[in-house]
Amino acid sequence: MTRALFLWLLAGFLSASAATAQGLVPLRDGASVAFLGITFIDTSTEGAYNPVRADETARLALVQDYVQTRFAETGFAMLDLDPITTDLATVTNPADCYGCETRLAARLDADYVLVGEVQKVSNLILSMNLVLRAVPSGEVVRARAVDIRSNTDDSWLRGMRYIFKTHMFVEG
Repeated sequence: MTRALFLWLLAGFLSASAATAQGLVPLRDGASVAFLGITFIDTSTEGAYNPVRADETARLALVQDYVQTRFAETGFAMLDLDPITTDLATVTNPADCYGCETRLAARLDADYVLVGEVQKVSNLILSMNLVLRAVPSGEVVRARAVDIRSNTDDSWLRGMRYIFKTHMFVEG
């Protein structure tokens, strides 16, 4: 478990360093975004023995609403997912599906596809990430991971706010 966390942190550091060194790809004003949601992954001991917790399900909805609202308020056109709902329902994790997120977004004629994950390592340590890819190329134009401490509404929102503040709408 420690090795996986180390690799995750290293990947985040390297991507942040590369983005700083090369500058970020500018986002197109008014572009369309297919937000396929955020997947909750519980790799904690608690998750191995207990059913899905209602408070974590509610937090996931809270964070997804925050992301949707931030993109819409910034001027992006958030696309309706109805045309791909059936196919999207067969995908366990759109953030880890070998490019299916880009193919699904292309069917909506999206400019970008947005996916994320929240991984619960323990009730104290969680990791969240958000990835914005260009459609149809699949090129990552924004990606950030952050570790948060504590499993509360406030900590989840604080983590996502940090992603937005430090990377999502920052221009290189």
